[in-house]
Amino acid sequence: MADILAFPRPSKLPQPAKPLQPEPLWRHLLGDQLRRLRHEHEETLGETAAKAGVSPQYLSEVERGLKEPSSEMIAAIAGALETSLIDLTSTVADELRAASAPASAVVSTGRFALAA
Repeated sequence: MADILAFPRPSKLPQPAKPLQPEPLWRHLLGDQLRRLRHEHEETLGETAAKAGVSPQYLSEVERGLKEPSSEMIAAIAGALETSLIDLTSTVADELRAASAPASAVVSTGRFALAA
């Protein structure tokens, strides 16, 4: 029969430099971008909503990240703000990439050994 050997345990396991933050939600970044564009155009919620064919309340909820608008609604609001759907979504995707935690931040939590 084989002997059982004890493996030395490391004194401390590596710890991440800082806790990983959850990725922001798409709807929050979209709302932030829409609000920025509306402010650049110096428009009120009512003015932009009227151009897009939505209620000011709905546009407010989209800007605050409370609604998940359909692609048709996003396109209508983007058009009201004189931008295209592709430009708007590309900007939001770039912001999401910048805000995401890098994959290299993941740290191993232990070591394993197998014996036959």
